[in-house]
Amino acid sequence: MLANAQFLLALGGILLLGLITDMVGKKTFLPRITLLLIFGIIIGEEGFNLIPTVFSDRFELIAEMTLLVVGFILGGTLTTDTIKKSGKTILFISTSAAIFTTVIVSLALSTTGLPLEIAILLGCIASATAPAATVDMVIESNKKTNFSRSLLAIVALDDAWGLILFSLGIAFVSVINGSQNETSFMLNAGFEIGGAVLLGLGIGLPAAFLTGRIKPGQPMLTEALAAVFICGGLALWLGVSFLIAAMALGATIANLAKHHEYPFNAIEGIEWPLMIIFFILAGASLNIASLKQIGLIIIIFIIFRSVGKIIGANIGARISNANKTTRSWMGLALLPQAGAAMGMALVAANQFPEYRQTLLSVVISSTIFFEIIGPIFTRLALRKAARNI
Repeated sequence: MLANAQFLLALGGILLLGLITDMVGKKTFLPRITLLLIFGIIIGEEGFNLIPTVFSDRFELIAEMTLLVVGFILGGTLTTDTIKKSGKTILFISTSAAIFTTVIVSLALSTTGLPLEIAILLGCIASATAPAATVDMVIESNKKTNFSRSLLAIVALDDAWGLILFSLGIAFVSVINGSQNETSFMLNAGFEIGGAVLLGLGIGLPAAFLTGRIKPGQPMLTEALAAVFICGGLALWLGVSFLIAAMALGATIANLAKHHEYPFNAIEGIEWPLMIIFFILAGASLNIASLKQIGLIIIIFIIFRSVGKIIGANIGARISNANKTTRSWMGLALLPQAGAAMGMALVAANQFPEYRQTLLSVVISSTIFFEIIGPIFTRLALRKAARNI
């Protein structure tokens, strides 16, 4: 009975804290996600230790539920209309930015004496961006330009490539650790990625037809959650990437559900409450003492992730013959880092517990940095691009 009471009190208190975060965020330059992470640190073990164990022990489940919803919504942005409008530009920039960032961060970290396994995992995680923060900046700019539309499409694809690179990285590290050989590495990576896409398609095809039929023209939250959580549960059971499966599900429904305007739009209403819990618990898991030991690693990660995004986006823009504005400013607009990176870090930490503290400390610390600094550069890029139209 006491455990149930603690769980409910913690849940209510964290959601209330999220409401306060909204209010504070409107009066400061700090994004809401940054504030949630900071509040999590304050009420976690490194602060006042207010989160009961019965609640924090469910962090993994909460993280998976949150990332399923985020992955589904992100996949829903990958429509054929968006791809056609932006063409090869978004394909080359998103691919180049993700791959170049992964390679340069992995190489830079490996030169510090960090084990190759951790360097590879952090390099893959560095490829992820922050769709929510980017969308907020585009809305705030109130300017619908080719640059802003391309930016949103690039961010969506960038995280898709990031998830694929991360799946390959997980499999490769398993080979290095001796738990897999080269053949099983290729088979497992192919199964994890390909299986996830097939699962998303398999659930998405009937869901695209059925959504909005119970109440014509008005998809219900129950429909959305049923499809997303069934997809996630099957993905975890089958051992495929639940993030890629959720994205494939969202993309399938968004492209095929033509009988109403907003397929599964209702699910967006539950995203923020889950994000509140997710980021506060993520902040609460940060070990401040460990930051002193890996401070150099964090600094190198931040510097080379920034370099990777800026140079990688520029290379992709040049290959695709994008205009000068896109070549100059798209990389800066891709600096925010948030939910996807945190999700990757948690997945890697659970699969390789010996690396858990280093992975979480680096990713949480860099996320706080990039969620403070990143949106500022995104806003600057959007303004510069608008002036050059």
